[in-house]
Amino acid sequence: MASPHSISLCLLFLNLLSQTDLTFSLTITQKPFNHSRTSHPLQSIIDVHDLLPLYGLPKGLIPSDIKSYTLDKSTGSFSIEMTRTCYVHFQQLVWYDKHIKGKLSYGAVHDVSGIQAKKLFLWLPVTGIEKVKNSDVLRFFVGALSEDLPAEQFQEIPQCKSKVSQRSSISSI
Repeated sequence: MASPHSISLCLLFLNLLSQTDLTFSLTITQKPFNHSRTSHPLQSIIDVHDLLPLYGLPKGLIPSDIKSYTLDKSTGSFSIEMTRTCYVHFQQLVWYDKHIKGKLSYGAVHDVSGIQAKKLFLWLPVTGIEKVKNSDVLRFFVGALSEDLPAEQFQEIPQCKSKVSQRSSISSI
């Protein structure tokens, strides 16, 4: 027979569980440079690049060197850990921090931190990305300002560069 203390402890635990609002957070880890897939019973999408098209966004918004990511499906909050900081050259030069955060919803990413684009001589933080309705255009937000770029630029997953080449640096000015 169980002791009164163990019964009380079990009841206390059950009471806490019934009062706690549990949120689901999916954490998926990728092996660097080898996008091997780990099965997860609740989610068949392991690679963040495969997840983006399910949200109406091109897979090439994020470069290749992903270490891991988390996505809270109930809020859309996500966090991406890169293997290192890196540069990618799209129409502008873009810098990715080792940690990227934001909120993902269908056709949009808001409250972004960890991505900056070079415009003229300034590095400006990208705060959001939206797919323009009924078009193949992505709108990038830098604070209250925005710039539209063709979505086709982001169809392929870009490779991270650890340094900015002189050519890339000059062409982004």
